[in-house]
Amino acid sequence: MKKTLKMAVAASALTMPAMAGNLENPLYLPTAGEFYSKTGAGVMYKVTDDTHANELKKHAGATEFPIWRVQEDLGIGITDRLAVRGAFAYTQADDIDRKGLNHGRAGLIYRALEFNDGTVFDVYADAHLGGINKMRGAYIPVSLTEGYFQYDNYSNGRWGADVGLRFGKTWSKLTTSAFVEVLKTFGSSNNFIDVTAVTIPMTPMPLSTIGIPDEISVNLKSTTEINAGLNAFYQLDDRWSFGGGVKYNHHADNGVKSMATEIADPAGKAFAKQFLAKLSDMNDGFDEYIVSLSVANQLTDMMQVALYGEYTFDTAHDNSQNGSDVKAEVGVRLNLAF
Repeated sequence: MKKTLKMAVAASALTMPAMAGNLENPLYLPTAGEFYSKTGAGVMYKVTDDTHANELKKHAGATEFPIWRVQEDLGIGITDRLAVRGAFAYTQADDIDRKGLNHGRAGLIYRALEFNDGTVFDVYADAHLGGINKMRGAYIPVSLTEGYFQYDNYSNGRWGADVGLRFGKTWSKLTTSAFVEVLKTFGSSNNFIDVTAVTIPMTPMPLSTIGIPDEISVNLKSTTEINAGLNAFYQLDDRWSFGGGVKYNHHADNGVKSMATEIADPAGKAFAKQFLAKLSDMNDGFDEYIVSLSVANQLTDMMQVALYGEYTFDTAHDNSQNGSDVKAEVGVRLNLAF
């Protein structure tokens, strides 16, 4: 009986599908029929910088902690060189009462070239899913000429498209790679802006007096953004691996084209035109430089756990609320492939 049991265990181990590649490897691509999932959970510590927008909010130099972050990357191999994939991320920052999906994309990646020396070139195209949720927030005036947005979520309310190139090479245990991608978002009115704090100039009268509702939608402009990065990965043995990388994200200035909400009152139309003229270029862009490190342990053929850390340096335009003096995150990833 014991001998039969041992043989059954051995047989099941031999027939169990093994992970085709290390999911922490930056050049990982699932084989035909292989499904993978990378689920990350982290906590971020942030100290805001002194942009004009943060000063208007009286939030310059403020600490935001904890900021909870959850990420999911998943996909399936169609062939050994083509895969469908998706990525989603959720952030919750209670100190500023802001939460929601902050990242979403779904598309295809294709291994266009693969050489015997370990060099590969991948191309990919993803739909940008910023339009899944409306952009929500409130405009808070602090004077007759200035104000800021109090955002409720992290969505930009826009759909778009990412196209990119990933390439690299593997030398035995070491893999190096790089990528560059362009994101184009398409202008839309998928937003709600609370303007109840805004009053008619020189009076305490609400905007509803001139036919402007308490919540409006605006037509946002399209944007073009770019991301690029370098990665290194070292497979120490069958169980342990290490990774590191540097990533650059350019976030473009947002801008308002026109009012999307219908306003019949001539006085309301005139006020809206004057009000939105200030937001034609919101000067709220920012650039991020993210340094990351990770260590991973292969628990089973199908399961891997990784610990990661990230530190972000950034520069922000005057009206950005995303700049920081300190931004650090640590977390854990659970990787599965079968």
